[in-house]
Amino acid sequence: MKRRDFLVAAAMLAPAIRPASAQQPATKKRLATIFFGKVEDQRLGRDISGFYEELQRLGYVEGANLIVDRWQYQAGRLEEIAREVVDTKPDVIACYGTPMTVRLKAATATIPIVTMTGDPIRFGLVSNLARPGGNITGVSVDAGVEVWAKRLELLSIAVPKLVNVVFVSSDGGWTGAGGQVVRDAAQKLGISLVRGTVSSPYGEAEFRSTFSGLQRDQLDGLMLSDEGHLHLPRISLLVQLIQQMRLPTIYPYREFAEAGGLISYSSDLKSLIRRQAAQIVEIFRGANPGDIPYFQAERFELVVNLKTAKELGIEIPAELVGGATAVIE
Repeated sequence: MKRRDFLVAAAMLAPAIRPASAQQPATKKRLATIFFGKVEDQRLGRDISGFYEELQRLGYVEGANLIVDRWQYQAGRLEEIAREVVDTKPDVIACYGTPMTVRLKAATATIPIVTMTGDPIRFGLVSNLARPGGNITGVSVDAGVEVWAKRLELLSIAVPKLVNVVFVSSDGGWTGAGGQVVRDAAQKLGISLVRGTVSSPYGEAEFRSTFSGLQRDQLDGLMLSDEGHLHLPRISLLVQLIQQMRLPTIYPYREFAEAGGLISYSSDLKSLIRRQAAQIVEIFRGANPGDIPYFQAERFELVVNLKTAKELGIEIPAELVGGATAVIE
């Protein structure tokens, strides 16, 4: 080959053999997150960190090809937060809690929202789980309000002859469909359900006020509503307050039983958080959120803390312990 022909051929090949470092970097994706602010319990902190670990496992690394703008969930500022987040025009918004999602839906019909909520159909977030349509998809922590009734039933099995049970929830949790289902279940079980409403902004002071107003000597059980935004940021505080009252309690998330609560009946929060991250990656890669099924938990875990039962002087029936997903001793 003549020298001139060799130089021409080399010039034609040059672009194909340039090192990877010279290639143009991939466009960064921008993710806005609205998660719980102060997380006082390390268990929930680990669950939330699993969200970012899953994003990284699927190829999206903060600081490399991913920008994350973080907002804190604040009960008194939901509309304002929704507007602030939408104004930044992220590629995807990730959030926890039905109330926050309702505000985001009102604020944008175009920016994809991947959320974790209760039953999305009951709250009008989507009309179909298999094909949500619109700009919202995500994961649901329950399979319908019937799960709330199931918790009260499990508590009645764990502690036979319950008479007065306090139901701790937000005002909406008491007056809404979930509260109605729990009241109906209480009536069938012969239990008098006592209202234990926590006021907004659902901070430590509001919870202490609610618990201090309860007549301990007139209660023999307690149940927390399935409202993650209300209870999850305060796992340690709630378990501590309830332990002081020495009331047998059923909780809506496993993390409470691991922190010393008596019984929990819940979906697997860790796996739901990771699934939420995977849905976000689907959208980053071009999927339409309206075509991504809204995942509704079907498998629920019963966790029994026998150590706490012993401290309360309660003997949990063998059939309940035998049917538990996990037993803490």
